[in-house]
Amino acid sequence: MAKWGMVIDLDKCTGCQACTTACSMENNTLPGESWQDVLFYHEGEYPSAQMKWLPRPCMQCENPSCVHVCPTRATYKDPDAGGIVFVDWNKCIGCKYCMIACPYGVRFYADEKPLIEPDIREAYPSDNGQLWSPPYQNPEEDWQRGIGIQPPGVVSKCTFCYHKVKHAPEGVVDLDEDNPEVKEYVPACVRTCAPKARYFGDLDNPESQVNLLIGDRHGVRLKDHTGNRPQVYYLGAGASVPAFTPADREHDA
Repeated sequence: MAKWGMVIDLDKCTGCQACTTACSMENNTLPGESWQDVLFYHEGEYPSAQMKWLPRPCMQCENPSCVHVCPTRATYKDPDAGGIVFVDWNKCIGCKYCMIACPYGVRFYADEKPLIEPDIREAYPSDNGQLWSPPYQNPEEDWQRGIGIQPPGVVSKCTFCYHKVKHAPEGVVDLDEDNPEVKEYVPACVRTCAPKARYFGDLDNPESQVNLLIGDRHGVRLKDHTGNRPQVYYLGAGASVPAFTPADREHDA
């Protein structure tokens, strides 16, 4: 079984957020609930400040802190599914411990005030146990893996589009949208990336494109000091966590 990993080249990424849109449409997430977010920030001071951006999916960590704190074992890492971290919606009690433990802020709880008004849950109410019923719906549904439209009272997150990836032929090393034999199994954010800044493949295969890129271009993992060991790697000059600069409190007085 492959250990699925993603590489994001920040030298190619343009911050267009096509990945965010594709993820939302593929997974029927609520407006504002971005499993595949792009963070924008600036570095430097005027007049030489630069706008930067950082795509941020779930890191599918090798040693996920979210799994360790879950009191009901609803969050789990599945080696038989490529090492992807899932949320079993049948077990999740919505306690949010996993959201607190995640160092990347990539989990969501949608039962509170909507992130974007108007509340689309009122426009498309559900009568089948889902949070909402959009006009279109992904045909795949697997609540044990947090796939589909979530019910109330649970946490959701990126699944590396496992409902697509799981259909990939046995032994495939790279899922590349340019390969017609596997393009249907490529995660939505990877397939829609216009500048081809994303790569998806088997981290356990030394010949995979993701491993070659990580080795040749010194791929890094965000917040590796936490010990979570993400299965998402970043390439490029901006592949680092933005430094936090405290506000000048003297000027706030």
